[in-house]
Amino acid sequence: MTLDERLQQWTVAHRVEPLDPLALAVSYAGSFGLVWVGLALALALVRRQAAPLLLTVAAVALADLAAIALKAVIERPRPYAAFPEQEPLVTSSFEYSLPSGHAATSAAGAAVLAAYAPRLAPALVVLAAAVAWSRVYVGVHFPADVVAGGLLGLAVAAALLVVARAVGPRALRSPGAGRRRSRPAPPPG
Repeated sequence: MTLDERLQQWTVAHRVEPLDPLALAVSYAGSFGLVWVGLALALALVRRQAAPLLLTVAAVALADLAAIALKAVIERPRPYAAFPEQEPLVTSSFEYSLPSGHAATSAAGAAVLAAYAPRLAPALVVLAAAVAWSRVYVGVHFPADVVAGGLLGLAVAAALLVVARAVGPRALRSPGAGRRRSRPAPPPG
């Protein structure tokens, strides 16, 4: 048994029942990257700027598609399939686990949002890590799955941010950033 498998089994064996609903809630919040799209929508509305929402939606969608494609190629079974004696808190519609789509979309969403709201970066990282680890806790991923998913999501976000900067340098600016304020005209006479 690998260290990865041992960590997963230890985590599942040491669940704390009062934390189960929280882990499930965090896991469901990360489904399809919805928490990230919701946060991006809020940021876009506050800043009156569509770029955070558009780039977050693109990052989440691309990270999810990439994770699905890699799962089909790698074909690593879910922990509950590899170890039938384990009882997961949820099951998944995808039979393979590497990389974690939740971790990929969370890392991608958090990275894009952190580019737009750097002060929120620590909270975004904590939320992304919580979503990723919840997948191990509920029994549908191994730790390596969430690490791989996180790296995948960061790569997708980094690529999109590079493209956004190249295509539109103003894409990452807040409204009004970089604008010169005009001085009032001198009084006539």
